Formats: sequence, C-alpha cells, structure tokens
Amino acid sequence: QVQLVESGGGLVQAGGSLRLSCAASGRTFNRYSMGWFRQAPGKEREFVGAISWSGGSTYYGDAVKGRFTISRDNARNTVWLQMNSLKPEDTAVYYCAAADRGAQAMGSPYGINYWGKGTLVTVSS
Repeated sequence: QVQLVESGGGLVQAGGSLRLSCAASGRTFNRYSMGWFRQAPGKEREFVGAISWSGGSTYYGDAVKGRFTISRDNARNTVWLQMNSLKPEDTAVYYCAAADRGAQAMGSPYGINYWGKGTLVTVSS
C-alpha cells in the first residue's frame, strides 16, 4: 500500500511559480513510477508529467513542457512538481499518482495504482 499526500497548492498570479510536493508512505516508494495529473472544473483528468522509479527519465504533457519540472527523492519518499510561468489555464486540482508501470506509460489516468486527494492551484490573470 502506498498513501500519497499532496501539498503546496494555492493562489498565484499569472507568470508566477509554485512548487507542489507529494509525500508517500510505504517502503516500496522506489518501485513506482510517479506522476502528476490535473483536473479543471468540467474537464477530464489531464496528464501533467511523470518520472521513472530511478528519477532518470521524465515525461511531460504538451501543455506544460518547458514550464514544469518533476523530480523525486526516494530517500525522502517525496516527489515534486515545480511549476513556472503559470497561466490561468493551469488552474486545476493537481493529483499525485503512483503506478507500477513505466513512466512513459503514465500518460493515461487509467490503471494508476494509487492517487492522492489533490491540491488546488489557482492562477489569477
């Protein structure tokens, strides 16, 4: 079992930055690829980014490439999402996810093993 708890969401102006954290419980954290998804009101859950179990490979959704960076520290059971140059369209609830498959295959929310409860990010114009 892996429990995921996100933090770091909040209100930020367009052009600003936020750093989200996801703290994981359990001793098997380093066996999972980790990812971030987001869901805006009335929209489907969208892939943001994923990182391999070793941290050596990262993948991003087209909407955030070049602006967001995902990283992890297996010793601290933590994964982060650094968000820069935020836009109003980035407003959403951001969810941390863990999957026992390759990070390159985390582009879909289906088949994710564990989800966090989410943290709200609001970007004002």
